Amino acid sequence: MSANGHAHTHGHDHHGHDDGHAHGTFGSYLTGFILSVILTAIPFWLVMARPIESATVTAITIMVFAAVQIVVHMIFFLHMNFRSEGGWSMLAMIFTIILVVITLTGSLWVMYHMNANMMPGQHDMESMPSDTP
Repeated sequence: MSANGHAHTHGHDHHGHDDGHAHGTFGSYLTGFILSVILTAIPFWLVMARPIESATVTAITIMVFAAVQIVVHMIFFLHMNFRSEGGWSMLAMIFTIILVVITLTGSLWVMYHMNANMMPGQHDMESMPSDTP
């Protein structure tokens, strides 16, 4: 209460207000859950059944499914879109994803080239005779 006897509400209705944040419904959560299950089951099947001959193609396919699943989680469970918070939360997430992709790609590139450029014979260390009887 203020000095003149009126309660200040500051224009906020704390029950049933729309603050610009997306709120999930049962249907949206169910859709996200079903998509997540499918996006998990397909890579599992790709590894277990081995329908693709190439391990590299299988790995790339699984990474694509993982990226799609991240987007599904962001939209259906974290309720991120371009409307909430003026779009800044989505732009921050896109920036974060770009940094993660750059970091992971660089790491994989370095590890691949370190493995490819190892000294000859380093790959067969287990088959070398040991000095101990």
